[in-house]
Amino acid sequence: MTSAGPADEAEAVLGGHRAPTGAPPFPGGIAVSHLLVYSSVASDGLPGGTPHLHTACTESYAVIGGAGRVLTVGTDGVRTTPIGAGSFVWFTPGTVHRLVNDSGDLEILVLMQNAGLPEAGDMVITFPDEVLADPDHYAAAATLPDASITTAGDDAPVRARRELAVEGYEALVAGGPDALDRLHRRAVALVQPRVAGWRSVWQEGPMAAAEVTGDHLAALAGGDPAHLTDAGVWALPPPPAERRHGCCGTLGIALWR
Repeated sequence: MTSAGPADEAEAVLGGHRAPTGAPPFPGGIAVSHLLVYSSVASDGLPGGTPHLHTACTESYAVIGGAGRVLTVGTDGVRTTPIGAGSFVWFTPGTVHRLVNDSGDLEILVLMQNAGLPEAGDMVITFPDEVLADPDHYAAAATLPDASITTAGDDAPVRARRELAVEGYEALVAGGPDALDRLHRRAVALVQPRVAGWRSVWQEGPMAAAEVTGDHLAALAGGDPAHLTDAGVWALPPPPAERRHGCCGTLGIALWR
């Protein structure tokens, strides 16, 4: 039996959309976003996104078009990774990353581990240390006003957030390993209150998806084809014209949760 999940059954998301209710998770329990990287120029002369890190998720970029660079800061130092159409790059939690849009039309599919965790707040922006040290100050700097959440509104707050992050990023690069260690400690302190909620997202999403594979293997080993009768196809249309502002660019969200 083959079933289809029409696109109009997908849950509406401001500036994007989600997979239809009841659809299975994407392979591996990942989340996917379509990203058009910002082409506006920051105060240091680089066009592109807002530097940040993730605390629990590995992130991957599958480049669709355009050309640019991923600037990273990690325990392996400060690195530059060129990217272009057809290339892939991925990085583990704690890696500070910043997308540079050299061609002006850099387009990426972002693949994020642990499905809903990125949407639950697994991101810390590289603001100056005095901002990172104060959770209220950080929240005020990181949160966009309602009128600027999507491309239908004013992008001035998006640019201001990036400028503050670039200021912190420059201090991080200049500060070396000690500055990175301090950033990691600040990041953990900022996300710590949310971790209990993240655990349920992980258990109900990626962990549950992995356990389903175990059930399927057991059924196959026993000669039971019952789960194959649930075969189906789900689809989402291209992202809508109104897109959501993210750190690196505008997002056409396509999450399975």
